[in-house]
Amino acid sequence: MYTVCALYHFTSFEDHQALRQPLLDLCLANEITGTLLLAHEGINGTIAGPRKGIDAVIAHIQSLPGCANFEWKESTASEKPFPRMKVKLKKEIVTLGQPNVDPTAHVGNYVDPQDWNELIQSPDVVTIDTRNDYEVSIGTFQGAVDPETASFREFPAWWEENKDRFHNKRIAMFCTGGIRCEKSTNYLLGQGVEDVYHLKGGILKYLEEVPQEESTWEGECFVFDGRVSVGHGLKEGPHLLCHACRRPILPEDVTNPAYEQGVSCHHCVDETSERDKERFRERQKQMVLARARGEQHIIGLD
Repeated sequence: MYTVCALYHFTSFEDHQALRQPLLDLCLANEITGTLLLAHEGINGTIAGPRKGIDAVIAHIQSLPGCANFEWKESTASEKPFPRMKVKLKKEIVTLGQPNVDPTAHVGNYVDPQDWNELIQSPDVVTIDTRNDYEVSIGTFQGAVDPETASFREFPAWWEENKDRFHNKRIAMFCTGGIRCEKSTNYLLGQGVEDVYHLKGGILKYLEEVPQEESTWEGECFVFDGRVSVGHGLKEGPHLLCHACRRPILPEDVTNPAYEQGVSCHHCVDETSERDKERFRERQKQMVLARARGEQHIIGLD
């Protein structure tokens, strides 16, 4: 059993580049896999490994400047969720593309999972899902608005086009673990929206703490690791991943004529050229050969 640790923390790193190698070395020494992002604005990522190794990495991150009180969320996976360990240097730990957004200055009002249902069921509240369209497609909260964005960077343009729909409404926002809402709520406050709220700990914390019989969540929650999706109690969901387009699919989708392992699914079969598909077939062939030799062919799950 692997311990999976999802984490993020906004803080000001004076020299985030100097933090990379010690963090990577520690993860490798403790058999930790996954991806961590470092930027001037903080740290973000998901890692997995043995309990002792996760504890060592958490302790190390707590020792970084401004990270003593950072929070993280844990779950488990029956199989190794990531093929390798990567620590990447980025301009942003989650990309919104708005230089004036600063979650360390102020964000929306945090709402605990136990209080979330009451808030979003209020008639003067609009609930907005800030995740990507393929994430929303397999699960969301009852009545939530889906911006149908392909990436988080598209959210400001969507808001500008749709803000008049939400005049005189309180805005409640949510995402997987909370990081996108830190930025999106700061952005809305900067746009003059006064009453902005977001789900503390994100969907993952809600699914962990709120009993299924009391839940307003419908479906599964997409996660960026080998589990693909989780449900209530953070139990692994039924979804698989199309390694061509990286969208979630269900087991029955593999019987669809559009599905070819590693090459296409019903979501993407018409989105790629035959040349692309031939390239994907070669990649899939190399994966099968590597597996037969007892090796791990890196395809990446970040």
